[in-house]
Amino acid sequence: MNLADMLCYADIQQLSSIANAYDCKCNGHSKNDLIQSILSQVNRRDVFERELGAMPTEHIRFLNSLVFEQRDLFSLEELVARAQLSHFGQTGEPGNPREMIASFKRRGWLFNGYSQTTKYLFQFPQDLKKRFTDTMARSFGRDLVYADDPDVYRDEHTLIVDDVYQLLHYIYHNEVVLTSDGALYKRHLQQLLDRLSVKEQPAPKGGWRFGYGRKYRDLPDRLSFLYDYCYFHDLLEERPGVLQLTDKGKQTVLEGRRENLAQLYRFWLKLYKGPIPNLQSLVFWIGKLATDWVTVQSLAEVMCPLIRPFYYDTSESIFERRILQMMTHLGLLRFGEDGELGSTIRMTKLGESVMEGTYVADEEAIPLQIDNLPFP
Repeated sequence: MNLADMLCYADIQQLSSIANAYDCKCNGHSKNDLIQSILSQVNRRDVFERELGAMPTEHIRFLNSLVFEQRDLFSLEELVARAQLSHFGQTGEPGNPREMIASFKRRGWLFNGYSQTTKYLFQFPQDLKKRFTDTMARSFGRDLVYADDPDVYRDEHTLIVDDVYQLLHYIYHNEVVLTSDGALYKRHLQQLLDRLSVKEQPAPKGGWRFGYGRKYRDLPDRLSFLYDYCYFHDLLEERPGVLQLTDKGKQTVLEGRRENLAQLYRFWLKLYKGPIPNLQSLVFWIGKLATDWVTVQSLAEVMCPLIRPFYYDTSESIFERRILQMMTHLGLLRFGEDGELGSTIRMTKLGESVMEGTYVADEEAIPLQIDNLPFP
């Protein structure tokens, strides 16, 4: 439902509150005058940009969490939880989440449902979502530093698809013995790493490694992702003391079949959505803002305020290592270097096509694996 429709269902008290927020000059006793005056103000680009520009960062985060949801209705408890998650990295006491929700109602960005079954739920006007993304994109874009085409850049294309097959092929042709706690022995791990297109070192010992997949503790980032993809898609299985292929995995090797890149991208969203709840919106912004070569540093300055730290992972490390690096592995981004500006990135045509139309709901996220934490 669009804003005009929601205004028609709103009572005159809420309409008056919205009109006051936009300083509308109209007959406050006429519902029609109130609606027309509100629409006239909200449809002005300068008013919209002024409202967004005056919002504190936590309100932008809250708005960002709503704009990219495909659902129409939210309970008060859901909104309160989202508002609470929007407060991080600030000094002092967090703001009142209910006051944040009330401020969105006063602006005409949240409405109660109008039917008997939805009157205790909240909805966000559908037509405002595109206006918000367009306005926020212009705002973000003003702070970005763009670069010329680099002489050399890294583009992994569909190498990750080939490496899923290489992982399965290795397990099919080798007896892969597991340690008592289910990890690969060093010999198998090194042989496997040597076969893959993108070289990685074994995961460092002694540091924290949890949250980004069930095998993230034992394997380097990219291989951990490949392993988890095969595990959750029933291509390999862990038996006591041995790693082997399922019947589906064996058939994949025998037929030389390759996985679909879009499925790998979708799985990444599911796997990383736990530690990075707004991952989908962050990927959208990167795709929107990096259609030309842009510096990683300037993009980080825009994006990192939207990223909630995850235990020992800072907003900056999440942005560069968990998001940009994995998007590069998935063939969504090209990575270049500029002699003066440093690292630069740009979306690939393949990435644009893979990302288009993909949506992963919160309930599809794969549960976090954070066993054996080094703290309570």
